Amino acid sequence: MSAQIAHAFAFSLATTLMATVVIFRAGDGTLSVAPAAEYDGDEAAIVREIDPFDS
Repeated sequence: MSAQIAHAFAFSLATTLMATVVIFRAGDGTLSVAPAAEYDGDEAAIVREIDPFDS
């Protein structure tokens, strides 16, 4: 997924779940999104963290 789509999806997911989500780069170079509480991958692979409570 492109960076623009990943950011839009992450923002939508964060506001829907009202939970922090992370955008991360998978092993094959693609971007993916997951709730931060469920992400157990490498910290260095995280591209951005989106917190819906951050003001």
